[in-house]
Amino acid sequence: MAETTVKITLIKSGIGRPQRQKDTLRALGLHKLHQTVERKDSAVTRGMMAKVSHLVKVEEETRS
Repeated sequence: MAETTVKITLIKSGIGRPQRQKDTLRALGLHKLHQTVERKDSAVTRGMMAKVSHLVKVEEETRS
């Protein structure tokens, strides 16, 4: 069974952004610029990525 994950990289700073966007970045586990985290592809993760899509870069991966 293949499990889909996403790699999320912070490409723009959260400084000067609304607190909700900063909180979303922290919930994704992003703290520093150019930091990359790997998360399971789920509806919750997709929703968080959509809220901060202008600050992150997303790459999809499939593992077997």
